[in-house]
Amino acid sequence: MSNESIRRRLAAILAADVVGYSRLMERDEKGTHTLLMERWREVLEPLVAAHQGRVFKRTGDGVLVEFGSAVNAVECAAALQQAMAYANRAAPGGPAIVLRVGVNLGDIMVHDTDLYGDGVNVAARIEALAVPGGVAISDGIHEYVHSRVGLDFVDGGYHEVKNIERPVHLWTWSPEGRAIEPVKADAENTPQLPQKPSIAVLPFENMSGDPEQGYFADGITEDIITDLSKVSGLFVIARNSSFAYKGKSPDIRKVSRELGVRYVLEGSVRRAADRIRINAQMIDGTTGGHLWAERYDRGLEDIFAVQDEVTRTIVDALRVKLTPSEEERRESRGKVDPEAYDLLVRSRRSILQFNAQSSMDARSMLKRAITIDPGLAAAYAALSIVALTDFINQWNGATPDNLTQAFELAQKAIETDETEPQGPHALSLALSWMRRLDEAERAAERAMELDPNSASAHTALGGIREFQGRHEDALALYTRANRLDPQFDLSLHFLGRALLSLGRFDEAEIAFKRRLALAPRSDMTRFYLACLYGRIGHHEEAQRYWREVLEVNPNFSIDHLKRAVPYRDPDLLDRLTDGLRRAGVSI
Repeated sequence: MSNESIRRRLAAILAADVVGYSRLMERDEKGTHTLLMERWREVLEPLVAAHQGRVFKRTGDGVLVEFGSAVNAVECAAALQQAMAYANRAAPGGPAIVLRVGVNLGDIMVHDTDLYGDGVNVAARIEALAVPGGVAISDGIHEYVHSRVGLDFVDGGYHEVKNIERPVHLWTWSPEGRAIEPVKADAENTPQLPQKPSIAVLPFENMSGDPEQGYFADGITEDIITDLSKVSGLFVIARNSSFAYKGKSPDIRKVSRELGVRYVLEGSVRRAADRIRINAQMIDGTTGGHLWAERYDRGLEDIFAVQDEVTRTIVDALRVKLTPSEEERRESRGKVDPEAYDLLVRSRRSILQFNAQSSMDARSMLKRAITIDPGLAAAYAALSIVALTDFINQWNGATPDNLTQAFELAQKAIETDETEPQGPHALSLALSWMRRLDEAERAAERAMELDPNSASAHTALGGIREFQGRHEDALALYTRANRLDPQFDLSLHFLGRALLSLGRFDEAEIAFKRRLALAPRSDMTRFYLACLYGRIGHHEEAQRYWREVLEVNPNFSIDHLKRAVPYRDPDLLDRLTDGLRRAGVSI
């Protein structure tokens, strides 16, 4: 371009493209192309004209549109998503054309009929960060439209995007009005920084001189995470994701980017008889700078007090104010029997191994801990979950009596300490599998009230909502759980299951396959993926994944699944497995 032919102006740029376009084309190239051209002609173009815009570029599965008004651009984006959703609902059974849309305000260069420059590039990057079916806008656009359009945008935080030097501040909207965080466009994009002070606690190093004491250092780390998680003014990454860095000596700034938090806590634990020494330091993950370092040297019976000191130091450093109820709960914490605490910590390692023998080991340790210290509420809650896990997986001769045991142990945990969130969490799980879903919902909500950062509580409430048939609500809760625990593969399974029930097959397929990449031995994820392929007519793939289910678990039983999984709609599993029947699978 010669300098004489270049003109500049300020414009609002709308970028849109189709979610999963390559996959749609692979399945039906001609049909997908025909349908997309029809949607552009019948949906996009009339809306662009009505909002005084101009399509200046088409990119196969996407378009770029120029507007002279930020308000017109945003209103067109919202109308486009609503109209596309309506068009998809009006054609059930066919492929769904789902868009991501981004809008940016910026300086552009004009050459003939085409537009170039930073304003266009940023619009394309923002579009890639929008949720499927939703709209993402830049901060500049939001400044213009937030009081001029009838849309509730949610603060999506700051993002570093490819080839753009400065962080981009996003605001997001979806037709359902859900506060869903933007998905990552690709592996190079990182989770957004929350508005609250955000922190991850890396596994503390075992400095006891005895490798066997590693479990104890892990237990201290887990308890500090749990203690911080109860502070509503913080955003705290869950244990599973923090422990993904165990033994790796990672770059703190890389951890900060990958987990989407600003602060990282790391430290060490030295145990000698019944005394412990904890060294902890907090680092600003965006700069690598150290904010503070402290040493705590106490008797093991005062471990709860030490954890409280660590939490209070962090809360004070980040200027977070505890609520009156949070203050009250902390004042009530007392001493703990060292042997009972040791058994509780050991049992967690067994529970995480997730097999029949480790479940038996955990039960034995928890029962001994309760005998020593009957006031250890977390032990009753953990024992409740062990009883329920045995029932779900048919381990250790489990019977329906396991459900009764799980229920009674969860109630005992609550009676022992009503401020311990693991009690209502365990109760919500037991009640769910007893098909008492409304009671389970109240218990899960109580667990989230006591521990607002608990990914497990969000997942439990999501499961209850899913079993109730409220799949959209479940999806929002699973999405939040995934943000709190982004390295935990099971959340991808739950996301896929909710998306499958909603008929959002492309997104469900992605979630299930991502889960299998992380947990290649999962029979349940393979089962739901086989159902999905049967539903969309990919019969060979449905048959292959069903064969793999039986290879992983020869005793897999759909009849047991129907009896055990507490869907309120008794026909839901039948509708899922109908795809398998259509694929010729004998079930």
